[in-house]
Amino acid sequence: MSDVGRWRQRWWWWCWLNHFEHLVKLLPEAERTKPQVLLLSGEVTGFRNDTDRELVLRQESNFYYLSGCTVPSSFLLAAYQPGTSLSNTPSIDLFIPKAELADMMWSVPPPSIEAASKCMTALAAAIETLIKALPGALFHTLPRNSPLFPILPSEYTQQVLTADGAVTDLYLLSALHHARLTKDAHEIAAIKHANEISSRAHEVVMRVLGKAVKGKIEAGSGAGKEAEAEAIFVASCRREGSVHQAYLPIVAASTRASTLHYCCNDKEFAWGPVKPHDHRNEGDFAHGKSKVLNPQVLLIDAGCEWSCYASDITRTMPVGNGGKFTPEARAIYELVLEMQKQSFDIIRAGLHWDAVQLICHRTLVKGFQKLGIFKSPESSGSGSWNSEEAILASGASSAFFPHGVGHSLGMDVHDVPSASKPAVNPTIGGVTLGHESFYTYLRLRLPLEQGWLWYTVEPGIYFSPHLLAVIRDSKHINHDVLKKYEPVGGVRIEDVIVIAENGYQNLTTVKSDVEWIESVCSGEI
Repeated sequence: MSDVGRWRQRWWWWCWLNHFEHLVKLLPEAERTKPQVLLLSGEVTGFRNDTDRELVLRQESNFYYLSGCTVPSSFLLAAYQPGTSLSNTPSIDLFIPKAELADMMWSVPPPSIEAASKCMTALAAAIETLIKALPGALFHTLPRNSPLFPILPSEYTQQVLTADGAVTDLYLLSALHHARLTKDAHEIAAIKHANEISSRAHEVVMRVLGKAVKGKIEAGSGAGKEAEAEAIFVASCRREGSVHQAYLPIVAASTRASTLHYCCNDKEFAWGPVKPHDHRNEGDFAHGKSKVLNPQVLLIDAGCEWSCYASDITRTMPVGNGGKFTPEARAIYELVLEMQKQSFDIIRAGLHWDAVQLICHRTLVKGFQKLGIFKSPESSGSGSWNSEEAILASGASSAFFPHGVGHSLGMDVHDVPSASKPAVNPTIGGVTLGHESFYTYLRLRLPLEQGWLWYTVEPGIYFSPHLLAVIRDSKHINHDVLKKYEPVGGVRIEDVIVIAENGYQNLTTVKSDVEWIESVCSGEI
């Protein structure tokens, strides 16, 4: 066996032991000394009706975490018991489907038994063996009645129940989430590589925009559309070997950038005023060059996967106006960049993530007061009711920054939610800092830990007509000034970081400063 093979084997045993230790801690005291058996089903290949073609398969994250297996319709059976030899060397069996000749005619066969390094014993027989060898064992599954997880055939759980065994789905998912929260060197390398690929893909889109400004590429049938930008991004990732996007890319031009999870990606860049329900998509740029792009932003929130580990990057870039931001868009962009900078300045091990959320809102309020969107005590006819603290306490900033500043990242883009935002959370409580609305959609509510824990930092400012409706009569806002900035739509900047000893390390390599973004998008560099 090679050194790499030995390392991977040691890593796999660490993964399993770490998981089982988390699982046992969650059990009631009376259940902890019992044998613990895991029974998981892998993802099943889906088919689109009446096409005879498979849908793209991505293995279920927890199954892949424990097995490293991407073969569909596989099963995993593992056993552990504290105080026995199984506590040091759990029994682990992977069951992959038999390769049938008719299947191999149409698609790639599963790996051979030798390649899978497992014996292909019938799963039912293996369960029966464990039932006899480990009387009183508690069998754990992922949630069995949830559409979010692969269906575990009832015949296998019934087999356990018929033998007077016990089956539960109350503990496994939570234990896996806690184990997955901490990343090891193997996982770190995958996340890092995914972010490098995605960073280059974001830059590729910007450089295509720059070439268009300089007339170095001609408009084709898809020119000037969000879909073209998405296609360029995804193609760049695929070219580097990434199979999956970590989530559906968000590619929003103009005022559509105010929709947080915009997923249409099919509209033209704006060449005239864009109304909230405007769905024009006539291909005007491709059919003639009489129309000129309006100055606007293009927000791309997209990231690929590498070996089932995610990246998550957002960049907002100028379109039209020769590849330069308008004064209003530049002001908002620089404020979002300052929100992120202020976040980075305080991030360290031990800091509660709520503090990062609060500093983003505080920075937004200060910035809006400088721009005149929020009034200040010095404004005409104003007073202390428009102080920074008063505006923070009102929650008015949530209309412009409604989401959380970041989340944990791993095999899933919003990784292990039950661990990163636990239902029972003794780290929060008491006096709310700022306004309670700041934390409604915050996906991470824990102190930061040093080590291999990965987070995104993604502040944003949006001018959504739906969110602004609730503050149209706010005494804190100069509504005439606000109208000047509403056409910007939205700006978000997002990087992936890891908490280090004296702060953080940023894994996102594509730049975000205004000078570089404009230089690339204008074709100057």
